[in-house]
Amino acid sequence: MMLLFFLLPLVRTYAQEGLPNDEAEYEKQYQERIKKDKLYGVYIPKNLDDAMQQLNKIISTESQAVIKTIPEDSVCLALHNRLGQWMILNWGFYGGSRLSHYLRSAGVTYPDDMADFLILSYHKTLNGQSINIRELATAFRERRKKEFQEEKKEGQVISEETKKKNRR
Repeated sequence: MMLLFFLLPLVRTYAQEGLPNDEAEYEKQYQERIKKDKLYGVYIPKNLDDAMQQLNKIISTESQAVIKTIPEDSVCLALHNRLGQWMILNWGFYGGSRLSHYLRSAGVTYPDDMADFLILSYHKTLNGQSINIRELATAFRERRKKEFQEEKKEGQVISEETKKKNRR
């Protein structure tokens, strides 16, 4: 738990823009946000390699050493509530950012999964392991799909809706 104290200075939040009134306004804001290299004064990485470089800059060498020793199957759980939430808020995973757009295009669509994807990737990077983006993204999609199916079995579906995507 010593790691939490190392990461505590990383936790900052910034006021979010006003929420859009409708889908068209959301889409307009999203398209603007994914083109920006900074949101609220925070640099937004453009891809996975850039995100790994930024994490190396903001996480101390001591904390990197601690992260490196966490077992791979526990690292997301150990870091999600601090580092993961910092990424979600500051790298704009809910409202859209160029990094969240990159992750969506790789197939990782939920903000929590985006954070865990980056945490796991960072852990692999620190340990000198290669990262197969497609394989890792598929594992996150399959896990999410399995969780959804299990929840569906346990509960009663009242109604389902499908949101149409605007294709351009």
